[in-house]
Amino acid sequence: MISKDLLDILCCPETKADLVLDDNFLVSVDKNTRRRYRIEDDIPVMLIEESEQLDVETWKEIMTKHGKPVE
Repeated sequence: MISKDLLDILCCPETKADLVLDDNFLVSVDKNTRRRYRIEDDIPVMLIEESEQLDVETWKEIMTKHGKPVE
């Protein structure tokens, strides 16, 4: 599990946007890129080329679930 302290200092390497912890992924709050980074063995894989770009609806659902703005 990613600690709160680590989550507080991590950011999206592409946009420097904040991240939210969603199950075993870190999701960028940036609505333009909507990047999702996987976590393997409690280690975030923060490589842009290894990330996934979420569709708008999936990204909005995750942001709403975590109380983040979607507009």
